[in-house]
Amino acid sequence: MSMPTLTKPKPARRSAPAVRKDKEYVLRMAKEHDVRFIRLWFTDILGMLKSVAITIDELEGALEEGMGFDGSSIEGFTRIDESDMVALPDPNTFALLPWRPKENAVARMFCDIVRPGGKPFEGDPRYVLKQNLARAAKLGYTYYVGAELEFLVFKSSYAPPIPIDAGVYFDLTPLDVATDLRRDIILAVEEMGIGIEYSHHEAAPSQHEIDFRYTDALTMADHVMTYRLVVKEIAMRHGAYATFMPKPMAHTNGSGMHINISLFRGERNAFFDSRDRHHLSSVAKHFLAGLLRHARELTLVTNQWVNSYKRLIPGYEAPVYLTWAARSRSDLVRIPAYKPGKESATRVELRSPDPACNPYLAFSAVLAAGLDGIERQYELPPSAEGNVVQWSEEERKRRGIESLPGSLIEAIELSEKSVLLRRVLGEHVLQSLIANKRLEWERYRSHVTDFELKEYLPLL
Repeated sequence: MSMPTLTKPKPARRSAPAVRKDKEYVLRMAKEHDVRFIRLWFTDILGMLKSVAITIDELEGALEEGMGFDGSSIEGFTRIDESDMVALPDPNTFALLPWRPKENAVARMFCDIVRPGGKPFEGDPRYVLKQNLARAAKLGYTYYVGAELEFLVFKSSYAPPIPIDAGVYFDLTPLDVATDLRRDIILAVEEMGIGIEYSHHEAAPSQHEIDFRYTDALTMADHVMTYRLVVKEIAMRHGAYATFMPKPMAHTNGSGMHINISLFRGERNAFFDSRDRHHLSSVAKHFLAGLLRHARELTLVTNQWVNSYKRLIPGYEAPVYLTWAARSRSDLVRIPAYKPGKESATRVELRSPDPACNPYLAFSAVLAAGLDGIERQYELPPSAEGNVVQWSEEERKRRGIESLPGSLIEAIELSEKSVLLRRVLGEHVLQSLIANKRLEWERYRSHVTDFELKEYLPLL
């Protein structure tokens, strides 16, 4: 028996405001569903899910006071001389883990990280997003996100990766591991209160996509973290390995996390204007202009791994150039087609992020770039008419079209100069992230690849 959904109800496109659940509700649900263990979840600055398990006997105390842990062991948290941290569970995120037994069941809650005195920890990615949502709220906006996460399924985690199917975009493959796998993932995430719109086979062999229903950005970030674990758990139970690595195979499409964005004022979509050609309001256009202006410096957050830049190359449907267009899938931002009567669905789709990013930081950076565009009234450049990838370099220069960073080190250097990122993430998170990424780049730079050995060893 599945427990009642603890998150907000899900209408056609946009979710209603969250119904807050209190500590007593969580205690009652835990008792009714024979919960014996509760996993307290949080993330480090890289978006890696961390967990500490408590028993049901500790739940009431954890809800009141949190659970202490050593923050010095978590990437990007604290120095060893200031290591004490407290994980404070958010009652709204209580949900059963459906792949665990129903007897002596296991539940989870996301946590906010605070210092022993109760002060929010500035290095907690969830806190970073909350701070940016509060800034949007002061301007009168609620920030909604719909995420589309692609992933690949292989026979194992060992190299070289071996796909389990040869399907392409929208293929209906014969009944096999992939078909049942996608079904079981959807059933599991829906049982945890996550609304799903649709799923399908993607363009590459063994590549799949499951799209979430719109909701507020904090809930969506929690959904992304949950989904990534569920996909891997269910794949493992099917004898396969699922990965959100951006580009595990060289000559096929990589995996992205397209994010659909809108701002609301109360019940009204602030991005909609019936009189505009693209049905975009001035708010939407300024937001989009902010995205384009800041996209290069944000890329370290939305595409944080060395491997991320193997995906961001021309020819594989991933965006490279800083352009926007209606419906086109070769541009950094596209405007999905407007459907009459669906004003609430008006949105912009940012296509550069990959599914291995930290969603709390990525959603924060994207919001801040858009709000900067609104506050400074940035002018939106003309839309790209045609396929920008097929234009010559001279044509792109003539039109003043820039490109995303081509490597992790380029993204690092751009982020170091970014005033916006420093304000959005805070000094602690930004410096910790940059330090980690520089170490990753140095390790990568010193590695001798198979390509080099095959290319140069016989010649030099």
